[in-house]
Amino acid sequence: MEISRDIFHVLTRRFGLLNKNCCTVGNFEISLVQSHILYEIDKQKEPSMQQIADTLAMDITTFSRQIQTLVKMELVKKTPSPLDKRVSILSLTVQGKFVATSIDHSMNAYLEEVFSHMNEFEKETVLRSLQLLNDCMAKTSVCCTPLY
Repeated sequence: MEISRDIFHVLTRRFGLLNKNCCTVGNFEISLVQSHILYEIDKQKEPSMQQIADTLAMDITTFSRQIQTLVKMELVKKTPSPLDKRVSILSLTVQGKFVATSIDHSMNAYLEEVFSHMNEFEKETVLRSLQLLNDCMAKTSVCCTPLY
């Protein structure tokens, strides 16, 4: 059986992964990369810049530019680590937490709508299959290997 890229292409388009901006929250136009950064900062406890860059499999230079943009937007705060001043700790500002929470609610509502068209068995099958796919992708050396 030949594995068709079509399924992944359509899935990518339907998730809006090709859109320049993934979402608008208030006056903020948030890119997909920025959305991922906000999500990870919110999820991890006092992460360093390097930890988030590693989690997202981004090189530190590109990541640093994204952080600078988020700092200018007043969504992220960068603080020197008390243990090592060369390390920057990232946190969300009040506005950043609002934006991250808004995106999270929006994505959860979207996924609820998608899964509402499935029965419980189909939903569990899809989620198990996606977890299996994620696990197998983490084992490959061909492309990106995020630290999930």
